[in-house]
Amino acid sequence: MRQPLVAVSTDVKDFENYTWHAVPEQYLEAALSAAGVLPVLVPSFGDRLDLDALLASVDGVMLTGAKSNVHPSHYGGEADDRNGPYDERRDATTLPLIRKAIAAGVPLLAICRGIQEMNVALGGSLAGEIQEREGTLDHRAPESPSQAERFAIRHPVSIKPGGCLAGVFGAGEINVNSVHRQGVDRLGPNLQVEATAPDGTVEAVSVVGAPAFAVGVQWHPEYWAASDSASKRIFAAFGDAVRAHRAARDGAVAAE
Repeated sequence: MRQPLVAVSTDVKDFENYTWHAVPEQYLEAALSAAGVLPVLVPSFGDRLDLDALLASVDGVMLTGAKSNVHPSHYGGEADDRNGPYDERRDATTLPLIRKAIAAGVPLLAICRGIQEMNVALGGSLAGEIQEREGTLDHRAPESPSQAERFAIRHPVSIKPGGCLAGVFGAGEINVNSVHRQGVDRLGPNLQVEATAPDGTVEAVSVVGAPAFAVGVQWHPEYWAASDSASKRIFAAFGDAVRAHRAARDGAVAAE
């Protein structure tokens, strides 16, 4: 049996006199080792891509975190220097990809920027600089030259009973890292909250009535997928969903 293929979003970056469509290695390693899937990078070429053909060829979609934010024009906000940086080529690719993946029943895991894209794609909005809101924790990474310190496990999140993630983690709390300054504001109409931080910040969502696994998390499970149980389990659950989708599709083809 072939290894399942998972389409992975890319950031557009300019350096070394080139324009790169790039992904941090931690996401690729977690996909390979913890989910057991083969990550395939999707260049951020927006409507030049045939996303229907892409989704007919892969078994899952993973949206990565990024330094950039979703452009506020996609949810009725206004862009400013403080809210950036932006990556509009990524927005033009991931927002329609999310909607098409959900409609096609292709399993979806959205991480950090990914959950924000997911919320915007489904009609929600985002709040910026949430650490400035009264009663809200500082969810930004601590200042440190060490990535391990920046991505250290920092606070608990409460898993909603009876939800998709309760089937992954069980009821109660898990501990996660926190590397963001934006968050879900108005929840998309077809989304439900799966987990919250102690201050009420939305930490995970899922798509109501989705035909396949469709989950977004605000934390970064990819960084500790090799050593942290909760991080490993979210990728394992995604990998299981990807394999189930591939098996169902292969079975349907064989029956024709």
